[in-house]
Order: sequence, then C-alpha cells, then structure tokens
Amino acid sequence: MVIRRAEPADAEALAAVHVRSWQAAYPGLMPQAHLDGLTPAMRLPVWERLLGESSPPGTEVLVAEEDGSVAGFASLGPGRDDDVDPAEVAEISAIYLLPEAWGAGVGGRLMAAALGRLGTAGFEQAVLWVVDGNARARRFYERGGWRPDGAVQRDESDGFPLTEVRYRRALER
Repeated sequence: MVIRRAEPADAEALAAVHVRSWQAAYPGLMPQAHLDGLTPAMRLPVWERLLGESSPPGTEVLVAEEDGSVAGFASLGPGRDDDVDPAEVAEISAIYLLPEAWGAGVGGRLMAAALGRLGTAGFEQAVLWVVDGNARARRFYERGGWRPDGAVQRDESDGFPLTEVRYRRALER
C-alpha cells in the first residue's frame, strides 16, 4: 500500500470511495433513500474543486492506494470550528475507505500518515467529527487515541438531522 498526496486525476476515485463508504457505513443512521440516491457523479464536482486550484489554504487530501487503485482517503487541514485556534488545532475533515478495505489496516495507516503530516506542520492537536451513532468509526478513533471533547453539533445540511460528536487528540511534532 502507498499513501500519497491526492492529485486532480484522483477525483473520480475519491468520489466513488466517498459514496460507497457512506452507503455501507450509514444505513440506519441516515435515511436509506438518501443513501440509495448517492452517486459518484454527484460527489465528483466537490472533489474536482478540492483537488484543484480552489482548494482551501492549508488543506491536503491523502489517498491510500493498493495495487494501483484508491482504497481510501483522508482530508486534513486547519481546524474550522469557532472554538479552536486554526494555527494550533488541525482537523481531519474526512476519512473514508472502500468497505472491502475495512478492518485490513488501511484506515490505521492512512490516519497515521495524516496525523504525521499535521504534527510536522506544527499543529498541537487535531479534531474530527463523527456521527454519534457510528459505533464502528468511534471504536476506530478511540483505538487510535482520540477522545470525545464534549462538543456536539446537529448537522441538517443534507436535509435531515444528524448528531455529530467531536473527538480530539494530541499530535506529536
């Protein structure tokens, strides 16, 4: 497995990973009709923008590639929450894998690479948001030293309520 910085040519693969991961991870946590209606074509413009010249300053996307195919990705950058200092606190804004890569160590290696990049960049801590009922993801984060920090938010950006819990951990420089 190779972990590398994503390139604009990866946009289609990232869109596919994003959709397949959501469809496998979120049944019962999001409306099934929403999950069934997701397509990589819907996510493609977002990934083209994020991997293009208009990506937010300081952000980066890493991909985990196995046998020449993208198996997962992590998006990272300065913290975006109002109650964190973006010079000191970074955020893992997304980490998703193809369902067939779950439990194979890909997520752990991808997370380690992301945390290493953030520590090298000088950040002291990192945060991420996880859907409250996503027990599998919460176990993954907790095994990696992440802990809930008490912040909770309600996200209705997709047209239905979703409760998210913020996790935090220290970074090594």
